[in-house]
Amino acid sequence: MSSPLAADAPASPETRTVGALARAMTSLLVPSLGESAEREARELLAAVHDMPRHWPTVARESVLDDGLWAAGLAAAHRRAAGAPLQYAAGLACFRHLTLAVDERVLIPRPETELLVELVLDATAERAGGTVVDVGTGSGAIALSLASEGRFDRVLATDISRDALDVARANTARCAAALHAPVELRHGSLLAPVHERGLRAVVSNPPYIAFDEMSALPTGVRNWEPAVALFSGANGMAATAQLIHEAAVALAPAGVLALEVDARRASLVAELVAAQGAYEGVAVRWDLTGRERFVVARRREEQG
Repeated sequence: MSSPLAADAPASPETRTVGALARAMTSLLVPSLGESAEREARELLAAVHDMPRHWPTVARESVLDDGLWAAGLAAAHRRAAGAPLQYAAGLACFRHLTLAVDERVLIPRPETELLVELVLDATAERAGGTVVDVGTGSGAIALSLASEGRFDRVLATDISRDALDVARANTARCAAALHAPVELRHGSLLAPVHERGLRAVVSNPPYIAFDEMSALPTGVRNWEPAVALFSGANGMAATAQLIHEAAVALAPAGVLALEVDARRASLVAELVAAQGAYEGVAVRWDLTGRERFVVARRREEQG
């Protein structure tokens, strides 16, 4: 197997194939990933080119141009340095969308796809209205709702201007798939949203306690943005504040849908119920059977 130095050596056009790039990327990854280097190289190569995982095998004789060859090597270097695969590739799949991601935003998780599904199901009875994605990050939730739902518009907030830059790029990237306009606003939680009578408020807020940092996987702790991970009051501060703010902003029967720490789902549900403005409070499970979501509706106006 060639050395990492040899892997970076320029390849002639006729030998610059997908298969050759997969081998070069494997060489770069062996020192850090060992036996899993070949598998990771192929998965990373497919991700960089936004292709199915089997693509490096079926297209191994295809010749790449200079840019695609360099992109694969650059991604391998980032992965070898410890970057999560999605950051190394610069792309992440979420539902039917492919989004640009980097260290400014959380990597979209499969469980968050179910949060989108919960909102779509809860609002399926009629079209229209405004939905807000709080702490949008890459824009994954907002863009999925705008492309799959039947809303008049989708608002997306984030306290991080860097995250909003990523979400803005993804909004442009996904423009052809959107059926509702997406508006990005800077600020904490619902502070930048002055509209009332919202159809739904959905969020994957920061919910990890600061003293739990050391227990996180290295790829999360060292690479993903702290502002999107950690919250005060034993991880509950942002969630508790959002529950309070959404009670004022939601329309009667409007939907509150939150992704939560599985260890604190019952506590979040208790907070929602105790707030007094909600009904139908329920905990929902992710695909692994963990209590991952809390959903509720704003009470109908009385009198």
